Amino acid sequence: MRILLHTCCANCVLFPLKELRKKGLEVVAFFYNHNIHPYQEYLKRKETLVELAPRINLPVICPERYDLKEFLRNVVFKEEERCYYCYRSRLKETIEEAKKGGYNLFSTTLLYSRFQKHDMIKEIGESLAKEYGIEFYYQDFREGWEEGIRESKSSTLYRQQYCGCIYSEMERYLKE
Repeated sequence: MRILLHTCCANCVLFPLKELRKKGLEVVAFFYNHNIHPYQEYLKRKETLVELAPRINLPVICPERYDLKEFLRNVVFKEEERCYYCYRSRLKETIEEAKKGGYNLFSTTLLYSRFQKHDMIKEIGESLAKEYGIEFYYQDFREGWEEGIRESKSSTLYRQQYCGCIYSEMERYLKE
């Protein structure tokens, strides 16, 4: 069984990859993250994943486009609902690539983060699965949070401090 795994960054792929391989799945990472701002941050996360991939024997697909304008157009004046759009647009891009590539399943490393909205991600993934006819693989990878952090630190990977969007970066510094 082949699974296309939407991957937000190198750090977040480590634990889910291990878990998926234990289940006998053939994993391919898909880096589509039009929410990440600024562009240098986007490149740093992408380059870190691409550099890590051969060390962990992980094929990676990276679309050549950076759709920040599309992301911003869809969240401006709807900042409180931005996560829904962000999750759905990235998972939609992933499932479309999965359909094109003949994958059996799709999922996301967002399910590893303690800071993401798991219920929303699961609901969106299952909805897209019905629409496209490819199963959404849900697993709560948060159980491996500490293990993944230790592994990423020992691998000396670049470790970002916010989800990627300009709003989360702002929230990181402007604590209310």
